Amino acid sequence: MRGIMWLNIVNPCNCMTSGNPCTTCSMAAKEKEMEEAQQPNKTETPGPSGSTSEPDQTSSTSGISRNWGWMVSGIICINILILGCALVSGSAQNNAQIKASDLQIFLIILLLLTSIWMIYYIIYTAREENAVVYRDGHAGPVWLRGGLVLFGLLGIIMDIFKIASYVGYLHCESTVKIVFPAVQLVFISIQTYYLWRHAKDCVQLQKNITRCGLMLTLSTNLVLWMAVVTEESLHQTTVPDYSDNITKLYGRNLYINSVKFGDDKCKCSHSSCGIFKDAYYYLYPFNIEYSLFASAMAYVMWKNVGHVADVHNQHKIKFRFKDVFLGPVVGGLLVLTGLVTFIVYEIEMKKSSADTVKKDNALMMHFIMNIVILTLMTVSIVIGCAIYKMDHRERVSEKNPTRSLDVGLLVGASLGQFIISYFSIVAMVATGAKSYLNRLNLAWGILMVTQLGLQNFFIIEGLHREPFHEVHPATVIANPYTLQPQKELSSLEASHMDTKLSEVLTAQSLPSHRTNHRPKRLWKRWVLKEICVFLLLGNIILWIMPAFGARPQFDHDAETKFYNFSMWTAVVNIGLPFGIFYRMHSVASLFEVFLTS
Repeated sequence: MRGIMWLNIVNPCNCMTSGNPCTTCSMAAKEKEMEEAQQPNKTETPGPSGSTSEPDQTSSTSGISRNWGWMVSGIICINILILGCALVSGSAQNNAQIKASDLQIFLIILLLLTSIWMIYYIIYTAREENAVVYRDGHAGPVWLRGGLVLFGLLGIIMDIFKIASYVGYLHCESTVKIVFPAVQLVFISIQTYYLWRHAKDCVQLQKNITRCGLMLTLSTNLVLWMAVVTEESLHQTTVPDYSDNITKLYGRNLYINSVKFGDDKCKCSHSSCGIFKDAYYYLYPFNIEYSLFASAMAYVMWKNVGHVADVHNQHKIKFRFKDVFLGPVVGGLLVLTGLVTFIVYEIEMKKSSADTVKKDNALMMHFIMNIVILTLMTVSIVIGCAIYKMDHRERVSEKNPTRSLDVGLLVGASLGQFIISYFSIVAMVATGAKSYLNRLNLAWGILMVTQLGLQNFFIIEGLHREPFHEVHPATVIANPYTLQPQKELSSLEASHMDTKLSEVLTAQSLPSHRTNHRPKRLWKRWVLKEICVFLLLGNIILWIMPAFGARPQFDHDAETKFYNFSMWTAVVNIGLPFGIFYRMHSVASLFEVFLTS
């Protein structure tokens, strides 16, 4: 541009005055228009005082608004959790000033507020056209939502049994004990529908309100989880009144006195109270898992608020069990055997007779069964880890809040079982592990630590691998027109070759010939599937036994004598709920690894 201007100054022309510009002046005018078009608008550039442009102000405002929403929602969650934890801990004491009805009133308020917000969200997203533009394909898979619906139905049945049981104590107890399960029943129904329909939502409108509502949902479910875990723990352990009875604890029979209903001062008005109590006791594990599933799904929705989902990187994974056989068979036999030994063990532990020989034999059988299960699972995990070393699949690099949450929950929940196992190992080593029960307990603790560490590594590696892609054999179709390139085909020969070509293509497209072009089956893929199914079933039986009442930590008195009853009870009651959740979460994660294999 400057060169052209210099030429015009040296050799001035009269083209502009004559109205017919020359070539040089035309090029200069075009370059000037291009430079003006490339320059940014003046209203979007910073001024001399350092003020930012309008787009920068918009992005800065949105960033401040997003941080404000995260901060307020986090404050709501922390305050509700701390207050709920204080109320749950206070109401768990028999002689405390905080009664169980006080905690239930607090929970009723939380349940009503959360239900109102979920109803508002459902109505708003149904009426607003662009409320949910993007949906995260990784969040809320159908099998996870199906498990949530199943646990929700069982939780509703538990609330119905509670209402039927508490009705018999209306003449001497507060009506809050009936109102609470009724409100919880409605809450579970609304939340199950809400999460089934909206678990994949990436909300773009009313982001701050949505973040606060989701944190309210998350904290409500966690407080419910703490309350149910504390109530369920009272079934299992009650501090004995005298020091001699520190070995065999029958907390389930003492539960009525600990929660202060149905004792000698308050009689049930109908004869079915005991039946309903026994019935809803066995539904507690499903209600606990429901609260944790709902909390995890609410957290993923909270992370996805304002997130723009990338639908191009999502893989369609098919679910089929037809390629596996050994894993389901061996795992099914393991589950069946574990159930039989668990039932025998529970029957012996619930007997009021003082036959210590039978109880020790049942405890030995329970230890041996757990050792066998953990040994087989550890061997299969080692094989799976070796296959991962030979596997050349790429690691997933995209950000995924669902996968990050799965890994965090897996590692965090395993700490509970790690704590119990290490405390048990220290007690057994310190006492010398002289009896056969102590030696079995020591072996169980060591195998538990080994299996937990290896399984965490196996699942995390599987979750961060790209899915297997089916390898199709190359199909080569010969071109009949290239067989004789030097000769020209006559019309008769050309029509004959067209007929042959159509016959070949038709034969290859027939269903009878499809079996010759199946995808190549990789042996590594087959072995990983077998291992995932076997580990999945193994974790199911390891979830069933502690979730439905197996407490060898108290039926065996070694740790109780070593740590004293109060300290060992605190360790078990804190670590065991996380250990139970770890097994169920491992089932979900292993199913995800199975799908990607």
